[in-house]
Order: sequence, then C-alpha cells, then structure tokens
Amino acid sequence: MSLFCLLCIPLLYFLRGPSEGGESIWALPLGAAAVAVQFFFGPLVTPGGFGLSRWMSGFVDIVGLPALLPLMVCGALVMLRIFPRDADYAGFALLWLVPLAAARSISSSPSPIPLIIVPLLWAALALGISFFIDGMVKNPRGYIVFFATLGIAALPIAAVTSWWAFFSHQTLLGVLLLLVSVIPATISMIANSRQESATSERGDRKYIQILDL
Repeated sequence: MSLFCLLCIPLLYFLRGPSEGGESIWALPLGAAAVAVQFFFGPLVTPGGFGLSRWMSGFVDIVGLPALLPLMVCGALVMLRIFPRDADYAGFALLWLVPLAAARSISSSPSPIPLIIVPLLWAALALGISFFIDGMVKNPRGYIVFFATLGIAALPIAAVTSWWAFFSHQTLLGVLLLLVSVIPATISMIANSRQESATSERGDRKYIQILDL
C-alpha cells in the first residue's frame, strides 16, 4: 500500500505525458515546501468524531486543500502572467503532489484509506478540475463556463465526502462517490491520450512527406 501511495501520482504524470512548458519545473520545490510547512504547523482543523468537523478536517488537511492548493497557485501565476495562459494545470498539480505522496507513504498508518483512497482522490481532483479549467480556457462559451464551474465546485465536495464515507465505514457511499470523482479525470486522461496520438500521427505524416520529396 505504501508503494502504491508513493508511485500512483508519478505514474499518472508520466502516463499523461510530461508537460511541454517549463512551468512544471516549479511544482516539485513548491510541493516540497508545502509538505515542510504542513509538517511544522500540523493539521489546521482538529477533527472530532464522524461529523462536520471530521469532514472539514478531510477537506482542509487530507483530501481537498492539498490537491486544490497547486491548482490555485498555478492559476495565480497565470493571472500574474508568470505562466502562460495555456499552462498545464494537471501536470503542475501532479508534480506538486509527488513530495506529499512520498511523505504520506512513510508517515501514514498501514491502511487502505490514507495509502490508496487518498492518493486516488488527489489525482481525481488534480486531473478533473484541470480538465474543467482547460475546457473553459479553450472554449469560453457561456454554457461551457457554467457547467465547468459547477464541476469545479462539485468535485471537491464529492471527493472529500467519499473519504469521509470510507472513514465512517459507509463503504458503499464511499465507493460510489469515488467513482463519480474519478470520471472527469478518466475523461481527461483519455482525451490527452487521443490528442498525443493525433499529434504523433501528424508528425509521422510530415516526416513521410519530407522523405518523399
């Protein structure tokens, strides 16, 4: 389980293909700095029982904010024009999460929830929200922006509630919400794979045309 936690995020990053831009270089040191800050300051929310405080703890310290923070940082750097408008949010977020996954693989208890469920939910948020952001950037029509905004708002709620359900031993609810959470990420991976295949085919055709000349 520790090995899954350690390798899940890097494997997804390389499966979708490394970012072409240079902005992702900043993700690893920034992610490591975030892990160091969390280590020194500890959890921001003190959980209690299985109620709202436990859900808030999951949102702030475990599932939600750890995956949302790199997306917010990347968005801020885009607005400051440090990163280009078409920055690779997904690649940046996944690389940011690599140090966190490594730290959790060492420090977490040997349980499926922190070592399997949580990394999957991080990836679901990083890839899924990036998918919605890319949709708005590439095609900023009113209805697309509306539904993408709904997706960005709903996805963290579903992911954190999935973790909370597993923690509260409501396994069926946890599984259902986990499946819902990974749908946008799965679509994103498939779309990215098709785009890379199309780009590769165009490159091969140009190469053949050059040889024919």
